[in-house]
Amino acid sequence: MAVVSFRIVGGVSDSGDGVARRLLDTMSVSLGLPLGMSTRVRFTGDYRLSSCFPVSDLAVASIAAAAGAVGELIGLQTETPGVAVDFRLASLWFGWSIKPVGWELPAAWDATAGDYRASNGWIKLHTNAPHHRAAALSVLGCEPFRDKVSVAVHGLDAEELEGAVVEAGGCAARLRSVDEWRSHAQGAAVNDEPLVIWDRPTTTRLDRWSPTRDRPLNGLRVLDMTRVIAGPVATRFLAGYGADVLRIDPFGWDEPAVAPEVTLGKRCSRLDLRDPAGRESFIRLLADCDVLVHGYRSDGLERLGFGAETRQRIRPGLVDVSLDAYGHSGPWAHRRGFDSLVQFSTGIAAEGMAWRARGEPVSLPVQALDHATGYLLAAAVVAAIRSAEVEGRTRRARFSLARTAKLLIDHQDNPTDTPFGAATDVDFAPEIEHTGWGRARRLHPPAQIVGAPMRWERPAPQLGSSRASWHP
Repeated sequence: MAVVSFRIVGGVSDSGDGVARRLLDTMSVSLGLPLGMSTRVRFTGDYRLSSCFPVSDLAVASIAAAAGAVGELIGLQTETPGVAVDFRLASLWFGWSIKPVGWELPAAWDATAGDYRASNGWIKLHTNAPHHRAAALSVLGCEPFRDKVSVAVHGLDAEELEGAVVEAGGCAARLRSVDEWRSHAQGAAVNDEPLVIWDRPTTTRLDRWSPTRDRPLNGLRVLDMTRVIAGPVATRFLAGYGADVLRIDPFGWDEPAVAPEVTLGKRCSRLDLRDPAGRESFIRLLADCDVLVHGYRSDGLERLGFGAETRQRIRPGLVDVSLDAYGHSGPWAHRRGFDSLVQFSTGIAAEGMAWRARGEPVSLPVQALDHATGYLLAAAVVAAIRSAEVEGRTRRARFSLARTAKLLIDHQDNPTDTPFGAATDVDFAPEIEHTGWGRARRLHPPAQIVGAPMRWERPAPQLGSSRASWHP
């Protein structure tokens, strides 16, 4: 399968992209990309998702940061190409890019997941993973039915319930306002962190990277240790420009609704990092890769014996890029979390509720924190590769969903309350993708780099469908 076409939706926007430009400039500076990069980016179309936050501007800016970084990498060998990012397509890619043909995606949410009114406010329970659902139900002491959960939650204090679910190994977030988050210890810690945390530089080598003009990441080996959306979006983007991406999941893990969306262009295998044989396989893969992208909690790989220094010993000069939910300092630095929970914690859902004048939380129309952070991760990988070429060294980069939330909140502008139509046939590329689940079509790519089309050479496979090896 090869998605090679690009279609501009609407005309060039000569005005109305100021927020997107400011976001892109902030991202470019944080990523250490050339100051003139944004002048080579063109935004097209004028579609906006309905929200009190500039969600579509965040979409085009983050995709432009990643595509612009690829353009700057190409510019090391030849003339730096221009980049175009379309507002409508970028907004659609922040939702679902896949359109099944003759089959359906499973429901994205567990039946008990969602927003519940407690005795003194609202709480969101994230129960998509079976062990997270079991943790929440163990605290509530009820059966896994929404009406039962609602009754159990209604009589409880929201903050106490949040703490109890987290302590039990589950995922929950109390609804907070922006001001409450800013005064919270974790909010203050995150707000003091930069958008990108760059660690000390280290020398590196890229023996296998063999870029061509149209496939600038050709030969780059990327080990993907991420789940669900943000990290997989990053590695999907890298695969779109030629990187060899191998995703590793534990045995028993599945993402039935999300995997067809985010495994595009990759191979997917399984390892048990608590098993000696699995650990040895992981060490071999790590030693022979160029890039590691991981989305464990801040101390996740450390607890498995693969901390940052150990990873660098296994693969000196490794390009090491990671994310977590709630930041890398403060009391919640190791807390489990997802985009929807971070929206509750940081005040985004409360702002939406006030804007809509509703009696219940209003989250963003898409998982924008996940997707934007994913493209920023990809941009950081490419920026690190560029640094390796220019300076012979690279650095570890760390991101968090909560810090991306701050970026969005800081750029809150005029609300957009106009209809945004669902994807239509013209939004999709004509090629058929033969996924591991059946035939499908993909949206046209959201970005265009002159002379280097975004395309994927492998259809989306099921998790665990390949060997844990760099040699298919």
